[in-house]
Parts: sequence; structure tokens; C-alpha cells
Amino acid sequence: MTQEHFIRYEKLDDICVITLDKPAKRNAVDGPMAMALRHAFERFYRDPEIRVGVLTGANGTFCAGADLSSVGDPERQTEVDPEGGGTGPMGPTRMPTQKPLIAAVSGYAVAGGLELALMADMRVAQEDAVFGVFCRRWGVPLIDGGTVRLPRVIGMGRAMDMILTGRPVGAAEAMAMGLVNRVTPVGKALEEAMKLAREIASFPQQCMLADRQSAYEQWDMSYVDAIRNEGRCGAPIVAAEGVRGASRFVQGAGRHGAFKS
Repeated sequence: MTQEHFIRYEKLDDICVITLDKPAKRNAVDGPMAMALRHAFERFYRDPEIRVGVLTGANGTFCAGADLSSVGDPERQTEVDPEGGGTGPMGPTRMPTQKPLIAAVSGYAVAGGLELALMADMRVAQEDAVFGVFCRRWGVPLIDGGTVRLPRVIGMGRAMDMILTGRPVGAAEAMAMGLVNRVTPVGKALEEAMKLAREIASFPQQCMLADRQSAYEQWDMSYVDAIRNEGRCGAPIVAAEGVRGASRFVQGAGRHGAFKS
């Protein structure tokens, strides 16, 4: 079986679903599989018809991280740039994120699998989900964005707890610390993620993407510069989408608590 068979890409109208499907390895990623995953994300980003992506894992597991059996194999090892460049050993983790991404997590999302989940704007986890820096035990560092994204998502104190101890964090605790946005019964994470994706895809896109862009870019700016950048991102959208949206509201749309795009 080729590595491409371990990464499934499905286009459903304006949503794509990218699925890791390598049951013998609990969806653990080696070099060729990382390249296939990167290609799937490139396809997602360059397709103008796709508005939202969903990343998930098959067979009851999100991703067990890097396939450690490939570390010493020149044919299967992942890309590790000594200067920290490239697109990331797990595949897409250093690519600029261009569109909303939702992770639908079942079972284990650990080590590099946790880092893949952290790429997403939102995470939907089943009650059986487990997150953790399990690579702590094997001397394998977080080099797919984990030390950057985890503190930004859940705060430094909680992130250091996970990073230093490598302990498992269940869905309920992950929800409490802000690592997870929704918790579902077992077997329902993908369904809930798709529901969210359709909702996000239904909104006026230029406005939503401008707000998303500003929220990410502010990390690299001073407070004053971030406020100005927000204005720069949003000002063109007032004419492009805001005037039309305001007119719809004045005409009666969205009144009395109705929340529809």
C-alpha cells in the first residue's frame, strides 16, 4: 500500500475532510506519510471552493505521533531541518495556515499527534480522547510547533505541566484547560466537527478570514500595532461585506435572537 492510501482526502461541497488512516501504527506518521499529509494540506489551501477543513483519524485514534520505528531508517525517516525550516517533520505543521481548520479527535492525540491537533483553530474531542506529550519518555522533542502553540492555546502554566511531565490529559480536563472546544460522546466527534465546519463555511468569508488573520498576527505585535493591524484587516471588509450584511439586518434578518448567516 502506498503512503497516499494512509491519508484520505474527501471534498464535501465547500468542506474537505483529511483523514489519517494507518491502523497498524495507530496513525503514527513516518516520512513518506508526512509528505502525503503535506500534499493533502496543499490541496486544501489551494482549492478556492474549499472554505473549511476537518482533520481526523480513522479506527478510533487521531494520531499516535511520529512513527518511531522510522527514525533510524533513511527511507522512512521524517524531515528534520537543523535550522528549523521546512514544513515540519509531521508534514504540514510549519505551513502558513490559510483557512479555518477543525480537528476531530478520538482516542490518542499524543506527541506529534497533539501537535497536529494544535494546528487547528478548534478541537472537537470525544469523551475517550487522550492528549499528551508522550514523546517525553523517549527523548523525542516537540519540533512540530508544540512548544509554541500549546502555551498560546492553554497558557504557560498548564502547557509546562503537560510538556514537562508528559502525562495523559483526558477530554474533560482538556476541555477545562481550553485545549478542547467541544466534547462529544464516543463516535460523534467527526459529526460535530462537520456541523461546526458547515456553520463556519456559511458565514461571509472575507469578514471571517480577516478577523482570523488579525487574531493570529497580533501575537507578533505590540498592543498598539495589533489594534491598528485589526483596523487594516477589517476596514476593506466593511464595504465588501459589512454594508450588505447591515442592510439585511435592517430589513429584519437576525432579529429576536435568530442566528443565521
